[in-house]
Amino acid sequence: MSPTTPEELAAAVRALPRVLPVGAGTKARLAAVAPGVTPVSTRALRGIVEYEPDEFTFTARAGTPLAELAAVLAERGQYLPFDPPLATAGATLGGTVAAGLSGPGRWRFGGVRDFILGARFVDGEGRLLRVGGKVVKNAAGFDLPKFFVGSAGCCGVLAELTFKVFPRPAATRTLRLTARDAADQVRLLRVCAGGRWELDALEAAVDEPAVFVRLGAEEAALGPLVAELLGRFPGRELVTAEAAELWTTVTGFGWAHPGGALAKVLLTSGEVPAFVTWVRAQAGARAWIGAGGNAGYVSLPPARPVAVSPWAGALLRGNGPRWLGPRRTAAVMAAVKRALDPAGRFPDFED
Repeated sequence: MSPTTPEELAAAVRALPRVLPVGAGTKARLAAVAPGVTPVSTRALRGIVEYEPDEFTFTARAGTPLAELAAVLAERGQYLPFDPPLATAGATLGGTVAAGLSGPGRWRFGGVRDFILGARFVDGEGRLLRVGGKVVKNAAGFDLPKFFVGSAGCCGVLAELTFKVFPRPAATRTLRLTARDAADQVRLLRVCAGGRWELDALEAAVDEPAVFVRLGAEEAALGPLVAELLGRFPGRELVTAEAAELWTTVTGFGWAHPGGALAKVLLTSGEVPAFVTWVRAQAGARAWIGAGGNAGYVSLPPARPVAVSPWAGALLRGNGPRWLGPRRTAAVMAAVKRALDPAGRFPDFED
């Protein structure tokens, strides 16, 4: 089913006993439908409903492609600074929220959870509800829109979303800092994270001994910062085209196996060496370290299921359970789930 309006979306949910919201399918495992469950697509729910450049906010339908949003924001020198992944693959705004995925810019600016202001959604009783607001300063109360981040369609179907945006930096520079091994990568991640440079992004490769940092500011301010970093750490600055290719690869998971499994796990920087060891024990595995060492991504060749993960995470593509590693459902999550979906129309958090 592909409703074209929020009202049609509500009617579709009321007509079905079991429902799973799906978007563009760029995180296919999260959109996999179990027997007896009907997929309801939000792809026809697209378009910007309201955009206030002077207020740095917009409201758009859940099925709006990220690439379309980025183009409109760019015309006014604005952007979503958490670098939402898979934009070039067709990812939608609602799917990004439901998957809880953020890109390299999460390091400095926060993730998708920090930018969502309001939502219009259909609950388990088929009611079209609105939570949050359309301004940055909002009324006090439970910040329910943030609850939908990473909920994977367990509590409702998103129809519209309101986000705040930031001015795009005047210029950016990217450095590749050389590391001797995984332990040295951890040292670099920690030193860079605790430095005064206010890095826009801090990422690390698993298949090469390097840490990548991105800075954004006025051009005049970047030169001294780059000189200071390269004076302290071995490495080099990437030329513009090289940097653009790097960040396109990172946000689009271009390093991953085409058609293979892709999973995200939650780390701390101190767990990076163990993560690297675990990845290298998986035949054919490729991996990336994001958010200063707080996120790990692993990809396996096609037809290979993801092995049991020592870390909590989610399987975005491939064969295996949606949720990986140790998982705990907080009491407040269960309570909100019961309130929004008393009949169990949507998947459970443990499904």
